[in-house]
Amino acid sequence: MDASSAPLPRRYLPPLSALVAFEAAARHGSFTRAASELDLTQGAVSRQIKLLEDQLGIALFERARQRVTLTEAGAFYAREVREALQAFVSATTRTIAHRGRGGTLAIATLPTFGTRWLVPRIADFVARHPGIEISVSTRLRPFDLVAERLDAAIHFGRADWPGAEMYPLMGEDLVVVAAPAFARLHSLETPAALGGVPLLVQATRPAAWDDFAVTAGLDRLDGPRLRFEQFGLVVQAAVASLGVALVPEFLVRPELEAGSLVRLFDMRIGSDLGYYLVHSRGRDISPALALFRDWLLCMARDCSVGCEAALTPTGPDD
Repeated sequence: MDASSAPLPRRYLPPLSALVAFEAAARHGSFTRAASELDLTQGAVSRQIKLLEDQLGIALFERARQRVTLTEAGAFYAREVREALQAFVSATTRTIAHRGRGGTLAIATLPTFGTRWLVPRIADFVARHPGIEISVSTRLRPFDLVAERLDAAIHFGRADWPGAEMYPLMGEDLVVVAAPAFARLHSLETPAALGGVPLLVQATRPAAWDDFAVTAGLDRLDGPRLRFEQFGLVVQAAVASLGVALVPEFLVRPELEAGSLVRLFDMRIGSDLGYYLVHSRGRDISPALALFRDWLLCMARDCSVGCEAALTPTGPDD
């Protein structure tokens, strides 16, 4: 029997009414104000908290005259109970949202990947599955899927996320781009012409231009380097003729098609890193997440026609 199928120890499950009264009293620092919020008498709140303290065998409040303050144990328990109650609320609202194969999804993504690749395509998913509500947030730094209550995330790097299921979306080939007028001004016809030209750098890829120099057979590129936190800013800087950019090709296709940027040289810099969809391992995924996963994999492989089974809209009778 695994942990998910084992019975919960009921002696450690206080009544919900006692937990709600305790959370309100801890938040207000007052039994009276908690009672007002919960539409109870002050005596009822006091009895609920006494019941909770008796069950725990721990004093949660220090009572002095007409004032109550949390004990050290009470402050710890208040934080834990508040998170648990918030989880109950979230689970309830998400369950209510499940009509047919509807539901809610909380997705985290890298900022530029989100704005330049995911968001322009996500309307297709919404149109196919109108019953699913999606919340998309952005992250630049590592995060915790469980602690942040995220259903899934877009990860860039290696397939080495502990405790996660990972689905490869795409690799990353870097190409050199510049505004057409900038390329003409600096006669950027060969990699050797980059010497002394301003180079645009994405903060998490500080060595990308050095790798390019090695691939191109150059000793080094000694032009000034302008550093930006996100690829989206790098692309805009290139369009504004601030320098030459080395960026993932799939992120600049709109600019290349519009002519605001041009590819320089017939070179691609490959990488052993890639983009992945990740979700926690060992947890049953919701129907909504399964639909999103299948749809996203199809979009990444540009195979929407071949994946109609996964992308067909579903309804209450499915």
